[in-house]
Amino acid sequence: MRVLAIGDIHGCFTALETLAGFVPFGDKDRIVTLGDYVNRGPDTRSVIEWMLANHATRDLIPLRGNHELMMSAARRSSRHYDEWLQCGGQATLDSYAPFGTASVDDIPKAHWKFLDEACRPYFETKSHFFVHANVYPDCSLEEQPDYMLFWEHYRGGRPHESGKIMVCGHTPQHDGIPKDYGHAICIDTAAHAGGWLTCLDVTSRKYWQANEKRETRTGRLF
Repeated sequence: MRVLAIGDIHGCFTALETLAGFVPFGDKDRIVTLGDYVNRGPDTRSVIEWMLANHATRDLIPLRGNHELMMSAARRSSRHYDEWLQCGGQATLDSYAPFGTASVDDIPKAHWKFLDEACRPYFETKSHFFVHANVYPDCSLEEQPDYMLFWEHYRGGRPHESGKIMVCGHTPQHDGIPKDYGHAICIDTAAHAGGWLTCLDVTSRKYWQANEKRETRTGRLF
């Protein structure tokens, strides 16, 4: 069984669909998606539909990102709604009404349920743990505050007390190459900004990438 981590998708369904066929994802693979499925890219709706279908039929473990938090908060107040639109929410709304104007009421209940209930704050195996953004090195995963798990960028630091390797997204690597710190690997490679969507096999350290132009490439971390 491979453990495959996928970085920030941000509505880039063409890249996701291309990546899924390029790897390809197998029935015995465990797929951990690191959050930020929504906002900025052109087709959040299709991304969430893909997530729902694969969550129901394969070993897919979806984490929560800060953009999911912003999207959920947009239903609670006009201030949060405006903040969400400024952070890519308009592209999300447009994907739910390609020929008109959408509101949060046009987003299916199943999509809200997936974002609010199915997505996890973190996941761990015997050798790795997975978060959207970052952690304090001296705190257990259970004790991590939300602003670390979802909001704080990672640019190096001490290894986590667990001794496990952290796999995260959130901090975009604009050169398109996953950043390997040894005890941590960041695989957000800026898919929504003309970059690449990355899938990493955490054991072999091979990675696959696809973009919105349906281009593909592979590499390996050493």
